[in-house]
Amino acid sequence: MPESLLRLPANVLLAQAGALWSQWQASLKAEAAGVAAAAGREVQISAAELSDFDSSVLSLLLGCARLCQQHGLALKVHAAPPALEDLARLYGVHELIWSPA
Repeated sequence: MPESLLRLPANVLLAQAGALWSQWQASLKAEAAGVAAAAGREVQISAAELSDFDSSVLSLLLGCARLCQQHGLALKVHAAPPALEDLARLYGVHELIWSPA
């Protein structure tokens, strides 16, 4: 995985999602600008530490994907727990977060 990598925290639940998105917006915008300045095409997010989550994490990731798209970049989520990808499929948003290989 690349050196420049945003990381989801271990817990992303509805009670924290709004505050987390507020914190992440600035970091994500800075990351997108850095990636674009380096002629990159992907913003990288690690979900390796994510262990306790609900559907609000999908909202957070969709917001990240939307912001990346606004900057002409793709979102790449690494090491997502299988349950997170299953939840995304259940809600019909998997392809919006994980591009087909």
